[in-house]
Amino acid sequence: MISKNRIAFLRALQQKKNRREQGLFVAEGTKTVLELLHSPLRCSYIAATAEWWKGKRLPRTITADSDTADEKEMERISSLSTAPDVLAVFEIPVHTFAPADVLHGYTLAADGIRDPGNLGTLIRIADWFGISRILCSADTAEVWNPKTVQATMGSLARVQTAEVDLPAFLQQVRQASSGTLPVFGTFLEGDSVFATRFPANGIIVIGSESHGIGEAVKNVVSQRITIPSFSTGQGAESLNAGVAAGIICAEMRRQTLVK
Repeated sequence: MISKNRIAFLRALQQKKNRREQGLFVAEGTKTVLELLHSPLRCSYIAATAEWWKGKRLPRTITADSDTADEKEMERISSLSTAPDVLAVFEIPVHTFAPADVLHGYTLAADGIRDPGNLGTLIRIADWFGISRILCSADTAEVWNPKTVQATMGSLARVQTAEVDLPAFLQQVRQASSGTLPVFGTFLEGDSVFATRFPANGIIVIGSESHGIGEAVKNVVSQRITIPSFSTGQGAESLNAGVAAGIICAEMRRQTLVK
């Protein structure tokens, strides 16, 4: 049984200001919770149904507080439309990147991605394609929003994210690399992604769903790329940010793994 004070605390963590004050975020659902329990992230609390606890072998010794909850209690503490069998609270990790940290390998940058689900998908795509860093502009959705966490399906365990002043940071990166590190930006017009040469290292900037890449970031993009449309009719105006990132990352990996 979960105490009233605990329920109030868990519900408060659905708000960004409370997550920031407490340095905690909530993960829900078996896959996401178990993925994060396999990671170095520190778990401070778990609530789960009796059925979930039966026969569950946790990936490591958990010293967190825990409760066995019934269906009604899980509904009260969950942010999902359908309450999960398990909910856990983790400490928010603090990651910082210096310009030198992104000179090797690939980094994704999210510029103004407002939808938490799209940001979560972007994190999951980064994980799939072996990209361990994501830079988030100040106007991008919060990584620890419950909808973002849910959409990552546990990929937060393997991808580090940091909020930065994106235009300034990218400018510093270009200076640190003497202009040799490419900063690819996704646009409706540009070089076809299938005709673009991707070197071993670089940064790929994904713009917002409705406005694309902001003016300040456009100024530090070294190469504009686009995903050509093969529609024979009027067709869609643009692609979802996550879909676009997946296509670009797939082409980038196809090239860099062949070399």
